[in-house]
Amino acid sequence: MSQPRRLVLLGHPVAHSLSPRFQQAALDHLGIPLRYEALDVAPDTLRATLERLGEEGAAGNITVPHKQAAMACCDVLTPLAERVAAVNTFWSDADGRLHGDNTDVGGFEAALSSLLERDLTGLRVLLLGAGGAALAVREAVRGWEGAALRVHARRPEQARSFIAPLGARAQAVTDAELLNREVLDAVDVVVNATPLGLHPDDAFPFPPEALHPHTAVLDLVYGRAVPTRWVSACRARGLAADDGLRMLVEQGALAFERWFGLPAPRQVMLDAIRR
Repeated sequence: MSQPRRLVLLGHPVAHSLSPRFQQAALDHLGIPLRYEALDVAPDTLRATLERLGEEGAAGNITVPHKQAAMACCDVLTPLAERVAAVNTFWSDADGRLHGDNTDVGGFEAALSSLLERDLTGLRVLLLGAGGAALAVREAVRGWEGAALRVHARRPEQARSFIAPLGARAQAVTDAELLNREVLDAVDVVVNATPLGLHPDDAFPFPPEALHPHTAVLDLVYGRAVPTRWVSACRARGLAADDGLRMLVEQGALAFERWFGLPAPRQVMLDAIRR
């Protein structure tokens, strides 16, 4: 692919995103003369916006609420984007065709590997939530040999539909089973893919005191300056825990590498949002 002539983030709303901060730091560090722009795009203008960007030779990222709708706007999808059924990274080729990919899966895997400092083979995951944010987790688990997934959602039928692609490797967990000691002791990591934690007065996605000391916690929600309240509470109990900042940077780094074919300066990107 040719180097992008413009870089953008499409979302609605989008002003709160940290992506422009760390992507611009990477561009400046490598001397690439582009600005990373955040564009607030209403859902009914997404297709027209992407068509125009494709004609301009642009590339970029796509965030809430457009990741699934963007699939239908792309001319070419990677196999991973098709499996996840969501696009968060796009670029245009020399013929003006729009390509869509998903780097959330790789971002999640990198963040979890960093937290656990172990191979992810055979990992037993409890996933809280079965919405859009959970898709990357499901597809990551699908690729780990011997891994198993338990999913809890507010609506049991949603959890059952969500796990169907994994067959016998996944099961839906009811409210009662969620606090069953045998179930919890057989979990290596709990992943929060719900919106709980976005607001300071939110309840915890899961009570830290109910978790076994060997269980790790990864919160896909992230705080700007400090970890989320849930992560802080889990750490206070001695659990290995992290929020979604590293996943955010990792998915952005993978997108950067798609656009430019260069190694992304991950530490520069992390430092940019931790300052």
